[in-house]
Amino acid sequence: MVREKKIILLAGPSASGKSKLAVHLAKNLNVDIINADSMQVYKEISVLSSRPTSNDLNIVKHHLYGFNSVRKAFSTGRWLKMTTNKINQLWSKNRTAIIVGGTGLYFKALTDGLVEIPDIPINLRKKIRELHKKIGQKNFFVKLTKLDPLVKQFLSPSDSHRSMRAYEVKKFTNKSFFLFANETKSKFEKKNFKKLFINIPRALSHKKVDERVEKMFKKGAVEEVKKFLEMEINKELSVNKIIGIKEIKDYIEGRLTLGKTKELIKLKTRQYIKRQFTWARGHMRSWNMIYSPNFNDLFKQALEKIS
Repeated sequence: MVREKKIILLAGPSASGKSKLAVHLAKNLNVDIINADSMQVYKEISVLSSRPTSNDLNIVKHHLYGFNSVRKAFSTGRWLKMTTNKINQLWSKNRTAIIVGGTGLYFKALTDGLVEIPDIPINLRKKIRELHKKIGQKNFFVKLTKLDPLVKQFLSPSDSHRSMRAYEVKKFTNKSFFLFANETKSKFEKKNFKKLFINIPRALSHKKVDERVEKMFKKGAVEEVKKFLEMEINKELSVNKIIGIKEIKDYIEGRLTLGKTKELIKLKTRQYIKRQFTWARGHMRSWNMIYSPNFNDLFKQALEKIS
């Protein structure tokens, strides 16, 4: 019997129990797991990124975890290409996968496609960032709307990251970023996707973050950061943004106490979770929201939604 071509997507904020649910679902459905967390791709960062345990890796087949060196940049485009290839490989064997993670942009790239824009020269990008720094976001946005009027329809005036992106694209290609976006579509059909989001209550999420951070330190987070710092990684690489690296560096160098370090990591993780929920409200309206304090009930909810 040929299995229906489906792609199960499982998203949720940090510490919501995605990995545990994914493993139980994958075992029950006899499918593989593909990583959709931008920080869990790094080989040398396992504790701070909360990568699946060796026990989980032995239960079901996992893909795209801990394979990329922290010395090398890793992009959404590369993730999409690797994930698309892996899904097609599994489909050719009459198998499928659960794609699990907390990186909203990865899921959006998979379900909606990724805007294919020519590489912007580094010098131009640097020049635009210097301009942004010099005049500030408010004035930069005014200049951007004159350069590309379409921006007014799609961008918040406070979104500095996307403002700079829109500016550099228009400058280099003479075509609006948003025209590129309109021409973009997924490699898969909408009917292929079964989309789940663990909508854990915020207060419980914060409690789980506190527990997770304490476990990280018991598992060797300080030693992991020490080794990372010894590698003298390029400061421009996004791996440096992993929550915990800067805080533990400050602790190692005597600028923070251990208690303050833990509190800062917990605070930054809670702030990140807030951004994950904001992304979900804006980009995941078509997803099935699931949650139960009882894991068996949560598991049943998930099975019902993807069957």
